[in-house]
Amino acid sequence: MRAILALEDGTWFEGRSLGRQGRSYGEVVFNTGMTGYQEILTDPSYAGQIVCLTYPMVGNYGVNTDDFESRRVQVEGFIVREADVNPSNWRSTTTLDAFLKQRDIVGIEGIDTRRLTRTIRSRGVMMGSVSTDEEPDEIVARIRQSPSYAGVDFVRKVTTEQPYEWPYDGTPRHRVALLDCGVKFNIMRSLAGLGCQTTVYPCTASPEEVMESAPDGIMLSPGPGDPDTLGYIVETVRALAGKVPTMGVCLGNQLLGYAFGSRCFKLKFGHRGSNHPVRDMNTGRVYITSQNHGYALDPDRLTGGMEVAHINLNDGTVEGLRHRDLPIFSIQYHPEASPGPTDSMYFFKQFLAMMDAA
Repeated sequence: MRAILALEDGTWFEGRSLGRQGRSYGEVVFNTGMTGYQEILTDPSYAGQIVCLTYPMVGNYGVNTDDFESRRVQVEGFIVREADVNPSNWRSTTTLDAFLKQRDIVGIEGIDTRRLTRTIRSRGVMMGSVSTDEEPDEIVARIRQSPSYAGVDFVRKVTTEQPYEWPYDGTPRHRVALLDCGVKFNIMRSLAGLGCQTTVYPCTASPEEVMESAPDGIMLSPGPGDPDTLGYIVETVRALAGKVPTMGVCLGNQLLGYAFGSRCFKLKFGHRGSNHPVRDMNTGRVYITSQNHGYALDPDRLTGGMEVAHINLNDGTVEGLRHRDLPIFSIQYHPEASPGPTDSMYFFKQFLAMMDAA
């Protein structure tokens, strides 16, 4: 079936329907990763967004029951150049198209994803919509009358409703309290692999609730949306700062920045992919990282002993923080990257060492 992708500036693309027929609406972004589409689809940080993959063929290894990063598909829509209809992998249980239909996701294939990516790079991310039942001018008019991405608290949409414990057998080396702003399962898997029992709390949990289990450390998770909407979480983070060793990832990095005086600005087209170079300012070493964020911290507004620890070598933006006196550090990229790269996994061990020393 014919499908149309339109952007708020009037640009539109004609392709074929992928997944469920109907309409999807969100901020249109692109990801440059060559693999990991199932992880991308289920990453809560993509809530409110329609994701375009720049790799030309998607779905060649199918979809399986193991590679989910949350309990459901989180993207609003999906855009690919070509969706493979004959996947080949021993773990595959269904095709990408069938999976999207099962999960009620409206997508599009067969468009020039290079042109779309160049449009976003030159003009910035925009709101957009995929539709199988409208003409381009109708879609554009609807987009311009719809809410923008900024100002919506997507974290409340993806956080857990109740606290829960990630499965762990045996006596844990440490107990970690994780504030769920849109956590990926592989963060808990990684912590469990290092001997940590993790209790996951909703984003609305108070400092007292987070500390009631006497955790050895606190993890601030990744998540979607504009940090300006999350003042209630910033207050929680500020109250928890310094009580026990704390590690922030992606949005967790931004929340720590806000707690120590900084604010974020929106990147023109964001960092989304698995090949972003980052320099550790302490060692000078460069890491290739997996990233997924559309906002960056202002380094000049940091106060209270917080300083920049990592920078992006493509655009010089802040990629990590550390506190000069307190056991607090954070990174803007993903040490739990799944399917990879795994260059940054050592940060979990650094967090473990902090808890050992506390």
